[in-house]
Amino acid sequence: MAAEVYQQLASLLETVDQQLRLMGLWQQQSQIPQALDSTEPFAVDKLSFNQWLQFVFLPRMQQMIAAESPLPDNCSIAPMAEEFFKQQAADKKQSAAMINYLAAIDQLISKN
Repeated sequence: MAAEVYQQLASLLETVDQQLRLMGLWQQQSQIPQALDSTEPFAVDKLSFNQWLQFVFLPRMQQMIAAESPLPDNCSIAPMAEEFFKQQAADKKQSAAMINYLAAIDQLISKN
């Protein structure tokens, strides 16, 4: 895998992190370990989507980048984000920006 893909992904992950904070969706408290061992997609049974991004997705992807591990063959997070933000009172412009960042991650991972 080309180093530039990891760099692009790291940059996008940082942008998602910043966007979560900007939107007021970042939590200072870490989730209890039992909440992080869900087997459901996006841990929907134990976490909200923003919690899953913060406590599961971002750390796992950052670990993969640091170890230069192979990335998943496919990624499809943006559709889940669209559903989540439909139900949120979040600013529509900020929600759209977050969905676009996640769609860029989906595209970057899925084409490599």
